[in-house]
Amino acid sequence: MKVVLFCGGEGLRLRDYSDTLPKPMVPIGDRPILWHLMKYYAYFGHTDFILALGYRSEVIKDYFFNYKEWLTNDFVLSEGGRTMQLLGSDIDDWQITFVDTGFQSTIGERLMAVEPYLAGEEVFLANYADGLSDLWLPDYLRVFEQSRKLAAFVVVHSPQSFHVARVGDDGSCIGIEPLADSDIWLNAGFFALRQEIFKYMRRGEDLVVEPFERLIQERQLLAYRYGGFWQAMDTFKDRQALEARHRGGDAPWQVWSQLPPRASSASG
Repeated sequence: MKVVLFCGGEGLRLRDYSDTLPKPMVPIGDRPILWHLMKYYAYFGHTDFILALGYRSEVIKDYFFNYKEWLTNDFVLSEGGRTMQLLGSDIDDWQITFVDTGFQSTIGERLMAVEPYLAGEEVFLANYADGLSDLWLPDYLRVFEQSRKLAAFVVVHSPQSFHVARVGDDGSCIGIEPLADSDIWLNAGFFALRQEIFKYMRRGEDLVVEPFERLIQERQLLAYRYGGFWQAMDTFKDRQALEARHRGGDAPWQVWSQLPPRASSASG
């Protein structure tokens, strides 16, 4: 399946990065978060990517055009540094289509802009480029296929330690509980979409607002509840947390380094 990744974000709440890098290029370790997400999909055999570009698109293009395999692969250097033999490769089997989809475009508009590159794809995947998970993708796609619905997305409990309050008509608090224990689920992305999704879309709309509302009215939208690891990189603090996990060897999203494959912790 082809994978559309929405790469137009500025990352305004990521201080030290927003003036120089588009959000998908903010690094975790030696690689940008976009690379980590693409590596995740590639692990499951989905290596045909469409990058829907926006802010500082030239940075993303330049990164992959001048990709440095030696940063994350072992190699043999000989002849005084004149010859390099790579002992592994990251992206040799990846196909990446770069599409400028506008600086201020909504996610829906970006998806519509890449529609010509999805011709013939009965089902395709799509995602934001700033969130990571250890979601076991085959389990999710199997549930989606069995549902026969037109679209699916992953929903999670918030990783934040907020509390949810229930308030009566007179302003009295009638209940309070941790957000993680509530029945509130957040949109985590990881979309699976059938080609028919474009019939529900209009110019100027966002994907998860008007088009998804139309799907909801027809009971054609699957919300896949996932209780495992998921973390978005919305703020500098989020980036620090992901970096700490990576450097500490506790990076659940790096499914490609986990052997044997772990069991899923999901419920459709």
